[in-house]
Amino acid sequence: MHPIRKKRLTILAFLVAGIALAVGLTTYALRQNINLFYDPTEISAGNAPVDVRIRAGGMVEEGSVIRDTESLKVNFRVTDYAASVPVQYVGILPDLFAEGQGVVAMGRLNEEGLFVADQVLAKHDENYMPPEVADALEKSSKGLNKANAEKAAESAAY
Repeated sequence: MHPIRKKRLTILAFLVAGIALAVGLTTYALRQNINLFYDPTEISAGNAPVDVRIRAGGMVEEGSVIRDTESLKVNFRVTDYAASVPVQYVGILPDLFAEGQGVVAMGRLNEEGLFVADQVLAKHDENYMPPEVADALEKSSKGLNKANAEKAAESAAY
């Protein structure tokens, strides 16, 4: 093999190895920091990973907010109207947090099915809903409408 060709091949091999290493390290770093969104139906069905940082969102269930009088601990339930998930948060909640309002919580799901949030985000005005929450609510309402239509059809048959 000609010395110039051998030198070019060596440089090309190091360049490909360097690019492969950079892509591998970038992929590994992104995998560590990704926060996947799960709606309450997916979480209650067991599709969400345990002890992995995820986002959960939906509407704060009416009558579910329980504040601890001794600390900043708050327990509430997030629902997509098909299923609900208990959430525990220790800290100051956003001013716009309220029952019946949209919320996205970031944290980890434990083995008991309790979502332990380390951050809670509430919608910022009456027209905004996080896209993930809107999609989850729409999906569950379609499922509810379909189930209600099937029940109505059954009762009409009798």
